[in-house]
This record gives sequence, C-alpha cells and structure tokens, in this order.
Amino acid sequence: MDPDGSEQDPETKEQYASVYVGREEDIKRSERITAVVHDREVVIFYHKGEFHAMDIRCYHSGGPLHLGEIEEFDGRACIVCPWHKYKITLETGEGLYQSIDPKDPSAKPMWCSKGIKQRIHTVTVDNGNIYVTLSNKPFKCDSDYYATGIFKVIPSSF
Repeated sequence: MDPDGSEQDPETKEQYASVYVGREEDIKRSERITAVVHDREVVIFYHKGEFHAMDIRCYHSGGPLHLGEIEEFDGRACIVCPWHKYKITLETGEGLYQSIDPKDPSAKPMWCSKGIKQRIHTVTVDNGNIYVTLSNKPFKCDSDYYATGIFKVIPSSF
C-alpha cells in the first residue's frame, strides 16, 4: 500500500505511457495524422511549427475532427468540426462561440469560451520520433463520451 498516493498501479502507469505515433518529418509533411494510443483514438496536428494532439471525435456530436480545417479565431488556432462547424482550440481544447449583446444593436460579436470541451494530449518529439501521452487530467471532458464505448472504431483489448 502506498500511503502518500505517489505510486500508481502498473495498469494506470501503462495507460499513460508515451506511444510512438510517427516520424516528425512525415507528420510535418501531412500536417495531421490519426493514431490509436492505448485504445483511444487521437488526431495529431502540425500547425505553425507546433504539434497538437486531441481526441479524434468532436465533443458535440462525435464528428471526425481529422477531416476539419484549421482556422484562426480571435488569434487562436482552432480545428473546425466538419459536421456542425464547432470551433475547438488546438492549444487548450476550449470550445469557442460568438456572442452578442441582444440589447445593443450596434454591438459587435465577441469570441467567448465554453470552457474545455475537447481532451488534449501531450505530444513529445524525441530524435525525430513523435510520441503521444494521453491526458491524465482528473476532470471529465465532453469529448470523453465519444472516445469510449460504442463510438470507438477498434474493440477494447479486454
């Protein structure tokens, strides 16, 4: 027993171990790839010199984010879901929307955050190899719903 909780059980440790997903030059060239990391489907983007990884299905309705376009909104790079045009920041997984004050007819729409909706994973570059480590943040993300259960393409290994 680990009284201070600093040691994870082996199964949990393995679930959050980094997984090789491809070569750096290949991902830079294609600008995105899909991968399965510990039974979870993710998409890895290369945009403006940075790698980003997130759950492959949109938090709203399970849309295929790997088929979406990357656009800038309010100075933030976002993937736009091809199904319903939901905008998700690559950096944080926040859902963005435009809001306007209905009582002010001259008001301009402002970009607002719905909060973190899409689970973001860590990308590591090591000697030309790209690795993804799944997020172990303790909060629930809306995208978790579509990353598990019947929505997964591959069956669970247990």
